[in-house]
Amino acid sequence: MAARYRNRTDAGRRLAAQLREYADRPDVIVLALPRGGVPVAYEVARALHVPLDVFIVRKLGLPSHPELAMGAIASGGIRVIDQAALRRFGVTDEQLAAVAAAEERELERRERQYREGLPLPDVTGKTVILIDDGLATGATMAAAAAALKAQGPAKLVVAVPVSAPETCDAFREIVDEVVCGATPEPFYAVGLWYEDFSQTSDDEVHDLLARAARELPRDRAGANGMGQRH
Repeated sequence: MAARYRNRTDAGRRLAAQLREYADRPDVIVLALPRGGVPVAYEVARALHVPLDVFIVRKLGLPSHPELAMGAIASGGIRVIDQAALRRFGVTDEQLAAVAAAEERELERRERQYREGLPLPDVTGKTVILIDDGLATGATMAAAAAALKAQGPAKLVVAVPVSAPETCDAFREIVDEVVCGATPEPFYAVGLWYEDFSQTSDDEVHDLLARAARELPRDRAGANGMGQRH
């Protein structure tokens, strides 16, 4: 059985060790998927001494099984839908629209709370390391990757502490590089591979972003505006 992480902080520190080649590079930016990806990404950005920002994505849960993803939406109007899941669970257009509308409202709320009116970082020509606390189906990360690829980064890296093996493999066809700290088999769920997988709060996200603004480099172009947080 694979060793478990103590918590997201431990996971981030261990993941950073696998990303050393990106340390102190002016073209690199770390983007976290909130909320759970932020504590992981903060440790990675701190170890690599590169800017940190958030990229907000919302899972679209099945009406009958909200914990299961039928797709996801991301900043910039990106929507990724699992058509096979819609057919398998008999999801109607009306049900999909209702779930999407609710998640769009939450995405907008988080944009306001976490970004504080600041623009999205300009990732054109940059190396983006996109981080979450783990991958199960990968629907949320796929939406984020699609949204970011459309903005023309030089390289897109997905990095997570733990992933279902087949999901990690699938991302090799989607992005330029995938770093999965552990790919245990059987996998079951992300939370099983953490001793402490308690929910990350909005306040924790805000505090870590504020700390990053004080401690970490700003994006070279200043586009991420992190230094203006307070």
